[in-house]
Amino acid sequence: MKTRITELFGIRHPIIQGGMHFVGLAELAAAVSNAGGLGIITGLTQRTPEDLSREIERCRRMTDKPFGVNLTFLPAVTPPDYPGYVLAILDGGVKIVETAGNNPQRWLPPLQEAGVKVIHKCTSVRHALKAQSIGCDAVSVDGFECGGHPGEDDVPNMILLPRAADALTIPFVSSGGMADGRSLVASLALGADGMNMGTRFMATKEAPIHDNVKQALVAATELDTRLVMRSLRNTERVLVNAGVDRLLEKERTLGQGLKFEDIMPEVAGVYPAVMQRGEMDAGAWSCGMVAGLIHDIPTCKELIDRTMAQATRIIRDRLEGMLEA
Repeated sequence: MKTRITELFGIRHPIIQGGMHFVGLAELAAAVSNAGGLGIITGLTQRTPEDLSREIERCRRMTDKPFGVNLTFLPAVTPPDYPGYVLAILDGGVKIVETAGNNPQRWLPPLQEAGVKVIHKCTSVRHALKAQSIGCDAVSVDGFECGGHPGEDDVPNMILLPRAADALTIPFVSSGGMADGRSLVASLALGADGMNMGTRFMATKEAPIHDNVKQALVAATELDTRLVMRSLRNTERVLVNAGVDRLLEKERTLGQGLKFEDIMPEVAGVYPAVMQRGEMDAGAWSCGMVAGLIHDIPTCKELIDRTMAQATRIIRDRLEGMLEA
């Protein structure tokens, strides 16, 4: 399939694996890229720029296909060594970067001077237009259905994607609720040039996470996510569990007086406990409503191949068959 996204990134299929904390390691990124999509290493999962350099090299030993690095810019009292991470990306010869969080403008010049293509994650059309205006090559448009941080506008993809298509001139991919060939065809019909899958790639054989997490995704339905930290305007969609229930009870009890420090036990340091040790009730971890469409744990190749086959059947058989001769 040829779209502006496959041409921009030099990939076979318009499918991107989103950067996910303690999930986007070299083995998953390489498996997605080898299957014809775009695999993404999550930069800040690596504790230091030196660790990221080693992870990039590890990925390069597993694939000769294009892959990218996610770099999320977050407000922090002691920010990560962003200059060091950018240098690790450049020294590693990575040519695709997925940015997220705060405006990435100050980091674009060194990336673009090195020929790196930048795709920025956005949860609104106004943010997508800003990314376009500062020189991002593409954007990922994340609807309200997405796991992680959906923003504060609560606009689902059936509205957000055509709005983005009307407003943008750069390529964009859909994100949030994406699981299969139906998702891809719908995204293309709404104006996107491909799709980003996060939660769906967690439930694959190559995802380097505990089997408890994968089985939880298979067992979950679309009704099993919750929105937390709304009063802090840092909304996150997570899979419900005992830790999330504790967090929500604190939000109900404290109301507008809630401070981040109040929920630290349910959100700080949760990802190693969940993703590596399989402690499913440790606290809040990102999960999309797409869990309701996850019923198995295939390899990345199996997932991408059947996604593309299903998309082709829908376009050629179902949709073309609806047209009158």
